[in-house]
Amino acid sequence: MADRKSHRQMTSAEQVRRSESHYGRDGGAHVAPATRTHDTGRGSRRGQRIATRADGAGSYAERVKKKRHKRVAAIVIAALLVVFVGVGAAAAAFVMRLSNNIQTNDPDLLERFSEPVALQDPFYMLLLGVDKSEGRAEDWGADTSNFRSDTIILARIDAPAQKVTLVSIPRDTLVDMGPNGERKINDAYALGGGDYMTDVVEDLVNENTDVRIRIEAYAEVDFEQFTSIVDAIGGIEVTLPVAVSDELANVDLPAGTQHINGDEALGLCRARHAYDEYGGGDFYRAANQRMVIGTIIKKILSLDPAGMLGAVDTLTQSVTTTLSITDLASLAMQFQNFDVDTGFYTGQTPTESQYVNSVWYEFLDKDGWAEMMERVDSGLPPYSDESQDFTHGVAGSIGVSSGDSSDSNEPDEEEPEVEGPVFSGSVLVLNGAGVSGLAGTKSDALNSAGFSAEAGNADSSHTTTQIYYNGDSRNAALGVAETLGVEESNVLENSQGLHSTEYDVVVVLGSDQAE
Repeated sequence: MADRKSHRQMTSAEQVRRSESHYGRDGGAHVAPATRTHDTGRGSRRGQRIATRADGAGSYAERVKKKRHKRVAAIVIAALLVVFVGVGAAAAAFVMRLSNNIQTNDPDLLERFSEPVALQDPFYMLLLGVDKSEGRAEDWGADTSNFRSDTIILARIDAPAQKVTLVSIPRDTLVDMGPNGERKINDAYALGGGDYMTDVVEDLVNENTDVRIRIEAYAEVDFEQFTSIVDAIGGIEVTLPVAVSDELANVDLPAGTQHINGDEALGLCRARHAYDEYGGGDFYRAANQRMVIGTIIKKILSLDPAGMLGAVDTLTQSVTTTLSITDLASLAMQFQNFDVDTGFYTGQTPTESQYVNSVWYEFLDKDGWAEMMERVDSGLPPYSDESQDFTHGVAGSIGVSSGDSSDSNEPDEEEPEVEGPVFSGSVLVLNGAGVSGLAGTKSDALNSAGFSAEAGNADSSHTTTQIYYNGDSRNAALGVAETLGVEESNVLENSQGLHSTEYDVVVVLGSDQAE
Protein backbone atom coordinates (compact mmCIF):
# COMPACT_ATOMS: atom_id res chain seq x y z
CA MET A 1 0.00 0.00 0.00
CA ALA A 2 1.28 3.44 -0.89
CA ASP A 3 2.54 5.65 1.90
CA ARG A 4 0.40 8.75 1.59
CA LYS A 5 -0.40 10.61 4.79
CA SER A 6 -4.01 11.69 5.03
CA HIS A 7 -4.74 15.28 6.01
CA ARG A 8 -8.04 14.22 7.52
CA GLN A 9 -9.42 11.12 9.20
CA MET A 10 -10.23 8.15 6.95
CA THR A 11 -13.82 7.70 5.80
CA SER A 12 -16.16 4.87 6.64
CA ALA A 13 -15.99 1.36 5.23
CA GLU A 14 -19.15 2.07 3.30
CA GLN A 15 -17.39 4.87 1.42
CA VAL A 16 -14.55 2.49 0.62
CA ARG A 17 -16.99 0.02 -0.93
CA ARG A 18 -18.75 2.70 -2.95
CA SER A 19 -15.54 4.09 -4.39
CA GLU A 20 -14.15 0.95 -6.06
CA SER A 21 -13.41 0.70 -9.79
CA HIS A 22 -12.82 4.27 -10.86
CA TYR A 23 -10.12 6.17 -12.68
CA GLY A 24 -6.70 5.66 -11.18
CA ARG A 25 -3.72 7.96 -10.98
CA ASP A 26 -2.14 6.20 -13.94
CA GLY A 27 -4.86 7.55 -16.23
CA GLY A 28 -6.30 4.12 -16.96
CA ALA A 29 -9.93 4.03 -17.99
CA HIS A 30 -11.54 2.10 -15.12
CA VAL A 31 -15.07 3.32 -15.66
CA ALA A 32 -17.47 3.08 -12.74
CA PRO A 33 -20.92 1.60 -13.22
CA ALA A 34 -23.95 3.87 -13.34
CA THR A 35 -24.85 3.43 -9.71
CA ARG A 36 -27.28 6.33 -9.33
CA THR A 37 -29.24 8.69 -11.49
CA HIS A 38 -31.04 11.87 -10.68
CA ASP A 39 -32.43 14.88 -12.46
CA THR A 40 -30.58 18.13 -11.81
CA GLY A 41 -33.55 20.23 -12.86
CA ARG A 42 -31.36 22.40 -15.15
CA GLY A 43 -31.29 20.38 -18.34
CA SER A 44 -27.86 19.20 -17.25
CA ARG A 45 -25.95 16.49 -19.02
CA ARG A 46 -25.58 14.67 -15.74
CA GLY A 47 -28.60 12.67 -16.86
CA GLN A 48 -26.77 11.33 -19.93
CA ARG A 49 -24.08 8.68 -20.34
CA ILE A 50 -21.13 10.45 -21.96
CA ALA A 51 -18.47 8.47 -23.80
CA THR A 52 -14.82 8.91 -22.80
CA ARG A 53 -11.46 7.93 -24.31
CA ALA A 54 -10.69 4.25 -24.21
CA ASP A 55 -7.52 3.84 -26.24
CA GLY A 56 -4.08 5.38 -26.41
CA ALA A 57 -3.54 5.95 -22.71
CA GLY A 58 -0.88 3.27 -22.29
CA SER A 59 1.29 4.31 -25.19
CA TYR A 60 0.97 7.98 -24.34
CA ALA A 61 1.80 7.42 -20.68
CA GLU A 62 5.09 5.83 -21.67
CA ARG A 63 6.04 8.69 -23.98
CA VAL A 64 4.86 11.43 -21.67
CA LYS A 65 7.39 10.39 -19.01
CA LYS A 66 10.08 11.67 -21.34
CA LYS A 67 8.44 15.01 -21.88
CA ARG A 68 8.29 18.04 -19.67
CA HIS A 69 4.71 18.25 -18.53
CA LYS A 70 3.10 21.64 -18.36
CA ARG A 71 0.86 20.75 -15.46
CA VAL A 72 0.25 23.96 -13.63
CA ALA A 73 -2.74 25.71 -12.16
CA ALA A 74 -5.07 28.26 -13.63
CA ILE A 75 -2.56 30.63 -12.09
CA VAL A 76 -3.16 33.68 -14.20
CA ILE A 77 -6.89 33.70 -14.75
CA ALA A 78 -7.68 35.43 -11.48
CA ALA A 79 -5.04 38.04 -12.29
CA LEU A 80 -6.97 38.83 -15.45
CA LEU A 81 -9.83 40.14 -13.37
CA VAL A 82 -7.78 43.05 -12.08
CA VAL A 83 -5.03 43.40 -14.62
CA PHE A 84 -6.40 46.47 -16.39
CA VAL A 85 -6.11 48.64 -13.26
CA GLY A 86 -4.24 51.84 -14.01
CA VAL A 87 -4.52 51.69 -17.78
CA GLY A 88 -6.84 54.70 -17.74
CA ALA A 89 -8.03 56.28 -20.98
CA ALA A 90 -6.04 53.88 -23.16
CA ALA A 91 -8.01 50.90 -21.88
CA ALA A 92 -10.92 51.13 -24.30
CA ALA A 93 -8.87 50.86 -27.49
CA PHE A 94 -6.59 48.25 -26.00
CA VAL A 95 -9.28 45.88 -24.76
CA MET A 96 -11.05 45.93 -28.10
CA ARG A 97 -7.89 44.75 -29.82
CA LEU A 98 -7.59 41.83 -27.40
CA SER A 99 -11.24 40.74 -27.54
CA ASN A 100 -10.77 38.10 -30.21
CA ASN A 101 -7.88 36.53 -28.31
CA ILE A 102 -9.64 36.05 -25.01
CA GLN A 103 -13.25 35.20 -25.88
CA THR A 104 -14.05 31.48 -25.78
CA ASN A 105 -15.47 29.91 -28.93
CA ASP A 106 -16.99 26.90 -27.17
CA PRO A 107 -20.67 26.93 -28.25
CA ASP A 108 -21.86 25.11 -25.11
CA LEU A 109 -20.16 27.63 -22.85
CA LEU A 110 -21.38 30.59 -24.89
CA GLU A 111 -24.94 29.32 -24.68
CA ARG A 112 -24.73 28.53 -20.98
CA PHE A 113 -23.23 31.91 -20.05
CA SER A 114 -25.18 34.02 -22.53
CA GLU A 115 -26.79 36.11 -19.77
CA PRO A 116 -24.75 39.18 -18.75
CA VAL A 117 -23.09 39.04 -15.34
CA ALA A 118 -24.13 41.63 -12.76
CA LEU A 119 -20.58 42.80 -12.12
CA GLN A 120 -21.67 45.23 -9.43
CA ASP A 121 -22.67 42.24 -7.28
CA PRO A 122 -20.57 39.32 -5.96
CA PHE A 123 -20.53 36.43 -8.43
CA TYR A 124 -18.98 32.98 -8.78
CA MET A 125 -16.60 31.99 -11.55
CA LEU A 126 -15.07 28.61 -12.43
CA LEU A 127 -11.35 28.66 -13.22
CA LEU A 128 -9.84 25.60 -14.89
CA GLY A 129 -6.30 24.68 -15.84
CA VAL A 130 -6.26 22.12 -18.65
CA ASP A 131 -3.16 20.55 -20.19
CA LYS A 132 -3.65 20.99 -23.94
CA SER A 133 0.02 20.81 -24.79
CA GLU A 134 1.08 20.04 -28.34
CA GLY A 135 2.22 16.56 -27.37
CA ARG A 136 -1.13 15.57 -25.92
CA ALA A 137 -3.01 16.99 -28.90
CA GLU A 138 -0.79 15.06 -31.32
CA ASP A 139 -1.24 11.80 -29.44
CA TRP A 140 -4.94 11.99 -28.64
CA GLY A 141 -6.39 14.77 -30.75
CA ALA A 142 -7.72 18.19 -29.79
CA ASP A 143 -11.20 17.12 -28.65
CA THR A 144 -11.99 17.92 -25.00
CA SER A 145 -12.73 14.23 -24.37
CA ASN A 146 -8.98 13.66 -24.48
CA PHE A 147 -8.18 16.02 -21.61
CA ARG A 148 -8.83 16.41 -17.90
CA SER A 149 -8.67 19.47 -15.72
CA ASP A 150 -6.09 18.92 -13.01
CA THR A 151 -6.58 22.41 -11.56
CA ILE A 152 -10.09 23.33 -10.49
CA ILE A 153 -10.74 26.60 -8.65
CA LEU A 154 -14.08 28.05 -7.59
CA ALA A 155 -13.69 31.83 -7.43
CA ARG A 156 -15.95 34.38 -5.79
CA ILE A 157 -15.46 37.88 -7.20
CA ASP A 158 -16.76 40.73 -5.04
CA ALA A 159 -15.85 44.03 -6.68
CA PRO A 160 -17.81 46.31 -4.29
CA ALA A 161 -15.95 44.85 -1.31
CA GLN A 162 -12.63 44.61 -3.20
CA LYS A 163 -12.32 40.87 -2.53
CA VAL A 164 -11.30 37.86 -4.61
CA THR A 165 -11.72 34.42 -3.03
CA LEU A 166 -10.18 31.27 -4.54
CA VAL A 167 -11.10 27.79 -3.33
CA SER A 168 -9.13 24.91 -4.84
CA ILE A 169 -11.02 21.65 -5.40
CA PRO A 170 -8.73 18.59 -5.27
CA ARG A 171 -8.71 16.81 -8.62
CA ASP A 172 -9.12 13.41 -6.91
CA THR A 173 -12.38 14.38 -5.16
CA LEU A 174 -14.92 11.58 -5.67
CA VAL A 175 -18.28 12.88 -6.89
CA ASP A 176 -21.49 11.34 -8.17
CA MET A 177 -21.91 12.02 -11.89
CA GLY A 178 -25.27 10.30 -12.27
CA PRO A 179 -25.28 7.66 -15.00
CA ASN A 180 -21.57 8.27 -15.54
CA GLY A 181 -20.98 6.76 -12.11
CA GLU A 182 -18.92 7.98 -9.19
CA ARG A 183 -15.70 9.43 -10.52
CA LYS A 184 -12.85 11.75 -9.70
CA ILE A 185 -14.01 15.28 -10.35
CA ASN A 186 -11.31 16.01 -12.91
CA ASP A 187 -12.91 13.41 -15.22
CA ALA A 188 -15.81 15.80 -15.79
CA TYR A 189 -13.87 17.85 -18.33
CA ALA A 190 -13.10 14.78 -20.45
CA LEU A 191 -16.75 13.74 -20.23
CA GLY A 192 -18.31 17.04 -21.25
CA GLY A 193 -15.88 19.94 -21.34
CA GLY A 194 -16.18 23.13 -19.33
CA ASP A 195 -19.97 23.13 -19.49
CA TYR A 196 -20.25 19.76 -17.78
CA MET A 197 -17.53 20.61 -15.28
CA THR A 198 -19.56 23.68 -14.31
CA ASP A 199 -22.56 21.43 -13.60
CA VAL A 200 -20.47 19.15 -11.41
CA VAL A 201 -18.89 21.97 -9.38
CA GLU A 202 -22.24 23.68 -8.85
CA ASP A 203 -23.66 20.39 -7.57
CA LEU A 204 -20.68 19.91 -5.26
CA VAL A 205 -21.80 23.08 -3.48
CA ASN A 206 -25.58 22.98 -3.87
CA GLU A 207 -26.08 19.32 -2.97
CA ASN A 208 -23.72 19.25 0.00
CA THR A 209 -24.18 22.61 1.73
CA ASP A 210 -26.95 25.06 2.62
CA VAL A 211 -25.40 27.58 0.23
CA ARG A 212 -26.98 27.83 -3.23
CA ILE A 213 -24.74 29.18 -5.95
CA ARG A 214 -24.92 29.70 -9.67
CA ILE A 215 -21.63 29.91 -11.51
CA GLU A 216 -21.99 32.90 -13.82
CA ALA A 217 -18.63 32.97 -15.60
CA TYR A 218 -15.95 30.56 -16.78
CA ALA A 219 -12.28 30.84 -17.69
CA GLU A 220 -9.63 28.40 -18.82
CA VAL A 221 -5.86 28.63 -19.12
CA ASP A 222 -3.53 26.87 -21.55
CA PHE A 223 -0.53 25.50 -19.65
CA GLU A 224 1.88 26.00 -22.53
CA GLN A 225 1.75 29.79 -22.15
CA PHE A 226 2.37 29.95 -18.42
CA THR A 227 6.12 30.51 -18.57
CA SER A 228 5.82 33.45 -20.95
CA ILE A 229 3.27 35.13 -18.67
CA VAL A 230 5.58 35.15 -15.65
CA ASP A 231 8.59 36.21 -17.73
CA ALA A 232 6.55 38.97 -19.37
CA ILE A 233 6.14 40.70 -15.99
CA GLY A 234 9.81 40.34 -15.10
CA GLY A 235 9.40 37.34 -12.80
CA ILE A 236 7.79 37.26 -9.36
CA GLU A 237 8.85 37.29 -5.71
CA VAL A 238 7.77 34.30 -3.61
CA THR A 239 8.38 33.26 -0.02
CA LEU A 240 8.68 29.53 0.63
CA PRO A 241 8.53 28.25 4.24
CA VAL A 242 10.42 25.07 3.20
CA ALA A 243 12.64 24.19 0.27
CA VAL A 244 10.88 22.88 -2.84
CA SER A 245 12.92 20.28 -4.71
CA ASP A 246 11.15 18.02 -7.20
CA GLU A 247 13.06 16.41 -10.05
CA LEU A 248 9.91 15.45 -11.91
CA ALA A 249 8.70 19.06 -11.80
CA ASN A 250 12.18 20.30 -12.78
CA VAL A 251 12.39 22.66 -9.81
CA ASP A 252 14.88 23.13 -6.97
CA LEU A 253 14.17 26.22 -4.87
CA PRO A 254 15.52 26.96 -1.37
CA ALA A 255 13.40 28.10 1.53
CA GLY A 256 12.97 31.83 1.95
CA THR A 257 12.12 34.87 -0.16
CA GLN A 258 13.42 34.84 -3.71
CA HIS A 259 12.84 36.13 -7.23
CA ILE A 260 11.84 33.39 -9.68
CA ASN A 261 11.39 33.30 -13.43
CA GLY A 262 8.73 31.61 -15.52
CA ASP A 263 10.36 28.18 -15.63
CA GLU A 264 10.82 28.19 -11.87
CA ALA A 265 7.25 29.37 -11.28
CA LEU A 266 6.02 26.60 -13.57
CA GLY A 267 7.99 24.02 -11.64
CA LEU A 268 6.77 25.38 -8.30
CA CYS A 269 3.17 25.03 -9.42
CA ARG A 270 3.74 21.48 -10.66
CA ALA A 271 5.74 20.23 -7.66
CA ARG A 272 4.00 17.51 -5.67
CA HIS A 273 6.78 15.18 -4.58
CA ALA A 274 8.63 17.99 -2.84
CA TYR A 275 6.04 17.56 -0.07
CA ASP A 276 6.00 13.76 0.23
CA GLU A 277 7.11 13.88 3.86
CA TYR A 278 4.16 16.13 4.75
CA GLY A 279 1.40 14.10 3.08
CA GLY A 280 -0.50 14.36 -0.21
CA GLY A 281 1.53 16.64 -2.44
CA ASP A 282 -1.50 17.81 -4.44
CA PHE A 283 -2.70 19.88 -1.49
CA TYR A 284 0.58 21.75 -1.02
CA ARG A 285 0.91 22.23 -4.75
CA ALA A 286 -2.57 23.78 -4.85
CA ALA A 287 -1.62 26.17 -2.04
CA ASN A 288 1.48 27.22 -3.98
CA GLN A 289 -0.66 27.76 -7.06
CA ARG A 290 -2.93 30.13 -5.16
CA MET A 291 0.12 31.95 -3.82
CA VAL A 292 1.47 32.40 -7.34
CA ILE A 293 -1.91 33.77 -8.51
CA GLY A 294 -1.81 36.40 -5.78
CA THR A 295 1.84 37.21 -6.42
CA ILE A 296 1.20 37.69 -10.14
CA ILE A 297 -1.72 40.00 -9.38
CA LYS A 298 0.41 41.98 -6.95
CA LYS A 299 3.28 42.27 -9.44
CA ILE A 300 1.01 43.36 -12.30
CA LEU A 301 -0.60 46.02 -10.15
CA SER A 302 2.86 47.45 -9.41
CA LEU A 303 3.75 47.86 -13.10
CA ASP A 304 3.60 51.13 -14.95
CA PRO A 305 0.91 51.41 -17.69
CA ALA A 306 3.26 50.26 -20.46
CA GLY A 307 4.34 47.18 -18.52
CA MET A 308 0.76 46.42 -17.60
CA LEU A 309 -0.35 46.55 -21.23
CA GLY A 310 2.39 44.12 -22.19
CA ALA A 311 1.34 41.74 -19.42
CA VAL A 312 -2.28 41.87 -20.54
CA ASP A 313 -1.26 41.17 -24.12
CA THR A 314 0.61 38.03 -22.98
CA LEU A 315 -2.22 36.92 -20.71
CA THR A 316 -4.75 36.95 -23.53
CA GLN A 317 -2.63 34.49 -25.50
CA SER A 318 -3.25 31.77 -22.93
CA VAL A 319 -6.64 32.56 -21.40
CA THR A 320 -10.14 32.07 -22.77
CA THR A 321 -13.23 33.17 -20.87
CA THR A 322 -16.95 33.72 -21.20
CA LEU A 323 -16.56 37.26 -19.86
CA SER A 324 -16.32 39.88 -22.57
CA ILE A 325 -13.37 42.23 -22.74
CA THR A 326 -15.80 45.00 -21.77
CA ASP A 327 -16.79 43.03 -18.66
CA LEU A 328 -13.15 42.66 -17.71
CA ALA A 329 -12.46 46.34 -18.20
CA SER A 330 -15.50 47.20 -16.07
CA LEU A 331 -14.30 44.88 -13.30
CA ALA A 332 -10.88 46.46 -13.44
CA MET A 333 -12.33 49.91 -12.89
CA GLN A 334 -14.14 48.61 -9.81
CA PHE A 335 -10.93 46.99 -8.52
CA GLN A 336 -8.85 50.17 -8.68
CA ASN A 337 -8.17 50.04 -4.93
CA PHE A 338 -7.61 46.29 -4.69
CA ASP A 339 -5.06 45.25 -2.05
CA VAL A 340 -3.83 41.68 -2.48
CA ASP A 341 -2.56 41.51 1.10
CA THR A 342 -5.98 42.18 2.60
CA GLY A 343 -8.56 41.35 -0.08
CA PHE A 344 -7.22 38.13 -1.62
CA TYR A 345 -8.70 35.09 0.18
CA THR A 346 -7.67 31.49 -0.48
CA GLY A 347 -8.50 28.01 0.74
CA GLN A 348 -9.02 24.41 -0.25
CA THR A 349 -12.08 22.16 -0.22
CA PRO A 350 -11.83 19.99 2.93
CA THR A 351 -11.60 16.30 2.03
CA GLU A 352 -10.57 12.98 3.54
CA SER A 353 -7.92 10.87 1.81
CA GLN A 354 -8.38 7.16 1.26
CA TYR A 355 -6.46 4.53 -0.69
CA VAL A 356 -8.82 2.15 -2.51
CA ASN A 357 -7.77 -0.59 -4.92
CA SER A 358 -4.32 0.99 -5.36
CA VAL A 359 -5.83 4.41 -6.14
CA TRP A 360 -6.03 7.54 -4.00
CA TYR A 361 -9.39 9.30 -3.64
CA GLU A 362 -10.55 12.39 -1.78
CA PHE A 363 -13.91 12.08 -0.02
CA LEU A 364 -15.74 15.32 0.72
CA ASP A 365 -15.77 16.40 4.38
CA LYS A 366 -19.35 17.61 4.21
CA ASP A 367 -19.40 19.39 7.56
CA GLY A 368 -16.16 21.21 6.82
CA TRP A 369 -17.31 22.00 3.28
CA ALA A 370 -20.61 23.41 4.54
CA GLU A 371 -18.80 25.62 7.06
CA MET A 372 -16.30 26.83 4.48
CA MET A 373 -18.88 27.68 1.81
CA GLU A 374 -21.03 29.54 4.34
CA ARG A 375 -18.00 31.71 5.14
CA VAL A 376 -17.06 32.19 1.49
CA ASP A 377 -20.59 33.11 0.48
CA SER A 378 -20.67 35.66 3.31
CA GLY A 379 -17.50 37.32 2.07
CA LEU A 380 -15.25 35.93 4.82
CA PRO A 381 -11.92 34.06 4.47
CA PRO A 382 -12.42 30.32 3.86
CA TYR A 383 -10.97 29.27 7.25
CA SER A 384 -12.05 30.49 10.65
CA ASP A 385 -8.49 30.10 11.98
CA GLU A 386 -5.10 28.95 10.72
CA SER A 387 -5.41 25.51 12.33
CA GLN A 388 -7.93 24.55 9.64
CA ASP A 389 -5.31 25.08 6.93
CA PHE A 390 -2.92 22.14 7.24
CA THR A 391 -0.66 23.57 4.50
CA HIS A 392 0.05 26.69 6.58
CA GLY A 393 3.74 27.08 7.33
CA VAL A 394 4.73 24.48 4.72
CA ALA A 395 3.40 25.70 1.37
CA GLY A 396 3.66 29.29 0.22
CA SER A 397 0.88 31.77 0.91
CA ILE A 398 -0.21 35.32 0.18
CA GLY A 399 -3.26 37.32 1.15
CA VAL A 400 -5.72 36.04 3.76
CA SER A 401 -6.75 32.43 4.39
CA SER A 402 -8.26 32.55 7.88
CA GLY A 403 -10.47 34.90 9.84
CA ASP A 404 -8.06 35.37 12.73
CA SER A 405 -7.77 39.05 11.87
CA SER A 406 -10.56 39.56 9.34
CA ASP A 407 -13.55 38.53 11.42
CA SER A 408 -13.02 40.98 14.25
CA ASN A 409 -15.58 43.74 14.60
CA GLU A 410 -13.06 45.96 16.31
CA PRO A 411 -11.72 48.84 14.21
CA ASP A 412 -8.29 48.46 12.65
CA GLU A 413 -5.41 49.91 14.59
CA GLU A 414 -4.68 53.43 13.39
CA GLU A 415 -1.50 54.13 11.46
CA PRO A 416 0.99 56.24 13.40
CA GLU A 417 0.81 59.91 12.52
CA VAL A 418 3.30 60.84 9.82
CA GLU A 419 5.57 63.70 10.95
CA GLY A 420 7.28 64.22 7.60
CA PRO A 421 10.50 63.23 5.86
CA VAL A 422 13.54 62.25 7.92
CA PHE A 423 17.01 62.41 6.32
CA SER A 424 18.82 59.73 8.28
CA GLY A 425 18.97 55.96 8.48
CA SER A 426 20.51 53.06 6.55
CA VAL A 427 19.62 52.69 2.88
CA LEU A 428 20.32 49.95 0.32
CA VAL A 429 20.16 51.23 -3.27
CA LEU A 430 19.63 48.50 -5.90
CA ASN A 431 20.23 49.19 -9.58
CA GLY A 432 17.22 47.87 -11.50
CA ALA A 433 17.66 50.24 -14.43
CA GLY A 434 20.58 48.48 -16.10
CA VAL A 435 22.58 51.72 -16.26
CA SER A 436 26.15 51.26 -15.10
CA GLY A 437 27.04 53.25 -11.98
CA LEU A 438 23.51 54.51 -11.36
CA ALA A 439 23.18 52.95 -7.88
CA GLY A 440 26.52 54.45 -6.85
CA THR A 441 25.51 57.91 -8.04
CA LYS A 442 22.21 57.80 -6.16
CA SER A 443 23.94 56.42 -3.04
CA ASP A 444 26.32 59.38 -3.08
CA ALA A 445 23.35 61.76 -3.28
CA LEU A 446 21.69 60.07 -0.31
CA ASN A 447 24.91 60.10 1.72
CA SER A 448 25.22 63.82 1.05
CA ALA A 449 21.66 64.29 2.32
CA GLY A 450 22.47 62.59 5.65
CA PHE A 451 21.70 58.92 5.02
CA SER A 452 24.09 55.99 5.27
CA ALA A 453 23.64 54.45 1.81
CA GLU A 454 25.17 51.44 0.03
CA ALA A 455 24.86 50.39 -3.62
CA GLY A 456 23.94 47.02 -5.12
CA ASN A 457 22.16 45.40 -8.05
CA ALA A 458 18.53 44.30 -8.36
CA ASP A 459 17.63 40.81 -9.59
CA SER A 460 15.59 42.12 -12.53
CA SER A 461 15.00 45.24 -14.58
CA HIS A 462 12.49 47.85 -13.44
CA THR A 463 10.85 50.81 -15.11
CA THR A 464 9.52 52.67 -12.09
CA THR A 465 11.56 53.33 -8.95
CA GLN A 466 10.08 51.84 -5.78
CA ILE A 467 11.12 52.65 -2.20
CA TYR A 468 10.48 50.08 0.54
CA TYR A 469 10.76 50.71 4.27
CA ASN A 470 11.07 48.28 7.18
CA GLY A 471 9.37 48.67 10.54
CA ASP A 472 8.74 52.28 11.59
CA SER A 473 11.12 53.78 9.00
CA ARG A 474 8.46 55.31 6.75
CA ASN A 475 9.60 58.84 7.51
CA ALA A 476 13.12 57.91 6.45
CA ALA A 477 11.67 56.46 3.23
CA LEU A 478 9.86 59.74 2.62
CA GLY A 479 13.17 61.53 3.03
CA VAL A 480 14.78 59.21 0.50
CA ALA A 481 11.90 59.83 -1.90
CA GLU A 482 12.25 63.58 -1.57
CA THR A 483 16.00 63.39 -2.13
CA LEU A 484 15.65 61.29 -5.29
CA GLY A 485 12.54 63.03 -6.60
CA VAL A 486 10.33 59.93 -6.30
CA GLU A 487 6.56 60.22 -5.88
CA GLU A 488 5.26 59.41 -2.39
CA SER A 489 2.86 56.88 -3.95
CA ASN A 490 5.92 54.75 -4.74
CA VAL A 491 6.89 54.50 -1.06
CA LEU A 492 5.73 51.08 0.21
CA GLU A 493 6.12 48.99 3.33
CA ASN A 494 8.30 45.89 2.94
CA SER A 495 5.50 43.91 4.59
CA GLN A 496 6.11 40.66 2.71
CA GLY A 497 9.86 40.68 3.26
CA LEU A 498 10.47 40.71 -0.49
CA HIS A 499 13.58 42.85 0.03
CA SER A 500 16.33 43.02 2.63
CA THR A 501 15.22 43.73 6.19
CA GLU A 502 18.75 44.67 7.32
CA TYR A 503 18.31 48.29 6.23
CA ASP A 504 15.80 50.93 7.21
CA VAL A 505 15.02 51.60 3.54
CA VAL A 506 15.57 49.68 0.30
CA VAL A 507 15.47 51.56 -3.02
CA VAL A 508 14.91 49.64 -6.26
CA LEU A 509 15.95 52.03 -9.01
CA GLY A 510 13.99 52.00 -12.24
CA SER A 511 14.87 53.42 -15.61
CA ASP A 512 12.97 56.59 -14.65
CA GLN A 513 15.95 57.53 -12.43
CA ALA A 514 18.32 57.30 -15.39
CA GLU A 515 16.60 60.12 -17.26
